[in-house]
Amino acid sequence: MASDGQPEKEALVREILGRVADKWTLIIIDILAEEGELRFTRIRERASGVSQKMLTQTLRQMERDGLVTRRVYPVVPPRVDYKLTPLGESLGEAVCAMWLWVEKHFEEVVRARQAFALQTASAPGPSIP
Repeated sequence: MASDGQPEKEALVREILGRVADKWTLIIIDILAEEGELRFTRIRERASGVSQKMLTQTLRQMERDGLVTRRVYPVVPPRVDYKLTPLGESLGEAVCAMWLWVEKHFEEVVRARQAFALQTASAPGPSIP
């Protein structure tokens, strides 16, 4: 990454990369991109394995960064819906390039991993003095 002398921008890039590298953020972006606006409970059902606490935390971080909007309905029980913002949609499009890269290079990565596993399995271990 080229430095343009703006530490605030560099810090934001690192933070957003960390957010995108977060498994739940990517899953939520994918779910909302496919489904549109969804209730919290529906997102939780679709993101199998996520705890309520982790989903709440992830959605709050995404809302803070402007990636989703949160709409609360004054009903009992409370209803809360989430939707990707245009900013969140554009991040989803940017991450889509990674999926395309994986599709294009899947076999190469699998072969490299297999070769590495064979190489490390047959390599002598470190000697202990």
